[in-house]
Amino acid sequence: MFDALGDKLQSILGGLRSRGKLDEETISKAMREIRLALLEADVNLAVVKEFTATVKERALGQEVLKSLTPGQQVVKIVHEELTHVMGDADSRIAFAGRPPTVILLVGLQGSGKTTAAAKLALMLRKEKKSPVLVAADLQRPAAIAQLEQLGKQIQIPVFTGQGDPVEVARAGVEQAASQGRDVVIVDTAGRLQIDEELMEELAAIHKAVKPTNVLLVLDSMTGQQAVDVAVAFQESVAFDGVVLTKLDGDARGGAALSVRAVTGRPIKFASVGEKLDQLEVFHPDRMASRILGMGDVMTLIEKAEAAATEDEQREMEARVMAGELNFDDFLTSYRMMRKMGSAKSLISMIPGMGKQLKDVDVDERELARVEAIILSMTPRERKLPHVIDGSRRQRIAKGSGTTVQQVNQLLNARKQMQKMMKQLSKGKMPALPGMAGPR
Repeated sequence: MFDALGDKLQSILGGLRSRGKLDEETISKAMREIRLALLEADVNLAVVKEFTATVKERALGQEVLKSLTPGQQVVKIVHEELTHVMGDADSRIAFAGRPPTVILLVGLQGSGKTTAAAKLALMLRKEKKSPVLVAADLQRPAAIAQLEQLGKQIQIPVFTGQGDPVEVARAGVEQAASQGRDVVIVDTAGRLQIDEELMEELAAIHKAVKPTNVLLVLDSMTGQQAVDVAVAFQESVAFDGVVLTKLDGDARGGAALSVRAVTGRPIKFASVGEKLDQLEVFHPDRMASRILGMGDVMTLIEKAEAAATEDEQREMEARVMAGELNFDDFLTSYRMMRKMGSAKSLISMIPGMGKQLKDVDVDERELARVEAIILSMTPRERKLPHVIDGSRRQRIAKGSGTTVQQVNQLLNARKQMQKMMKQLSKGKMPALPGMAGPR
């Protein structure tokens, strides 16, 4: 989402880094370029003015001008101010002292509200909660069917009803409480635009279910329009935070960089993909690091921890230290990678790698092809790769819909990786081989 803005800011700040000294003229020029980059990203004008004025004032301070590394100091200031604009610290869901915690999702039609409800339910279940979804969007018959289908996919119950959405919402919360459910997520109706009828309905549902959290779902692809929607909702519905959807799209970033500064309400979650497990807690400092090309190591670690159990991690670590790697290990590691997200998104989180590998074409189908080859092996072949001779390679290629050459490439890649592991286990730094999967 922030690719274009990130590239421009990194280029501007890179020019400052290369200078031994900074003067007011150089800093003023850089601020003009940053201002233009933010405006092109559809960031709110008032936010842009305040941001650049604050950065300039701090950049002209004695701590920067007298620093041995003034360029680095300016980058640090930009990072801190970007973080401040987006919210200083991540803001989690508030849970009621007496369950159930009720979460009311509001927003315009087409913002991704129904899918966001299912994603949030799945996330909370992973945190050991027992959520239930309530389909209170009776304006759109398809919304009820959609929520039921999503609930079925993630095995989370969906409460439905007919007639008055206020009564449906109230009955859903009451049933959840009677069943011992500790979180209720209420999916409300939206409109193509904000109108009095919508606001009255939301106010009535709010009064009936007394939510602990009201989350406004905004489509980040709409840019500045999303901020206008947030302001309009704020005048009628006191929401506690924002869920940004479609953050993985080609939006320019204006919504993420403006909504908190304009409304004073934090971005709590961001949808980073179409899959139901692709909802993340929004961390302003980590997002600022991604924008400035500094990577996001913490999120990468969290994704890795979520992709494998502690036992799996310990077992894999032991095999690495022993310098062993069979195709069962290969399959486990590939599946862990796929759970963590797309290869490109993972690369962007590694400091310094995102820009270097920006133009590298990562073919996600490659992972599926590797998996197909490994699954075409017998259990013995996966455990003892050295038994795979010519005839076995032909059978594996035929079974996986690949070529013998692609099977050979994978076998060689495993050997190279095992060699690297043995060197690492002996405390040596191996020369990185040109490893690749089958093509």
